[in-house]
Amino acid sequence: MKTKLLSLFAALLLSQAMMAQFHIGIKGGANITKIQGVSFKDKFDYGYHLGGFAEIGLGRKLGFQPEVLYNQYATTVDSNFKHVYQNVFNPAYQVHVKLNYLSVPLLLTYKILGNFLALQAGPQFGILINHHKTLLQNGAEAFRQGDFSMLAGAQVKIGGIRVTGRYVIGLKNINDIDNQDQWKSQGFQLSVGLAL
Repeated sequence: MKTKLLSLFAALLLSQAMMAQFHIGIKGGANITKIQGVSFKDKFDYGYHLGGFAEIGLGRKLGFQPEVLYNQYATTVDSNFKHVYQNVFNPAYQVHVKLNYLSVPLLLTYKILGNFLALQAGPQFGILINHHKTLLQNGAEAFRQGDFSMLAGAQVKIGGIRVTGRYVIGLKNINDIDNQDQWKSQGFQLSVGLAL
């Protein structure tokens, strides 16, 4: 009987400690991105992201922060696109492309100034949920249905407020037309969040 009570008491203390190191929240902000490749202009365009996050403490210095975000990446097609992809380019189409992803960053957090400042890094998995199709004839899809990126940045905590800046580098070729040109995403995310 004493063993069961001690086990129950230990489980209760452990769950309380875990809850003290667990938060959920909402966040949103700006994406400043570009698609690298000869078919796209070498300039950054603006999009946005909205979603939620969880903070899970793994000790005094380490933490884990999974997120679910709706991410919009924007880019501009270069004049080279019509030369590389003559069969799919219609000059009447617009040259601005917006890619909408459901993104899942999985970040390891390392606190460097107590709870105030932390460094973050980890992978981001993205699923294309909607995209601009006007560059292609017959509704052919130009972009693969997923993206894989790495993130690195920093987060500042002020009470329940979270201010985050990150660099995002795409590691996967998202060109699904052919192998003539490699398309990879790159950019920055700036966001403000609120822990609930």
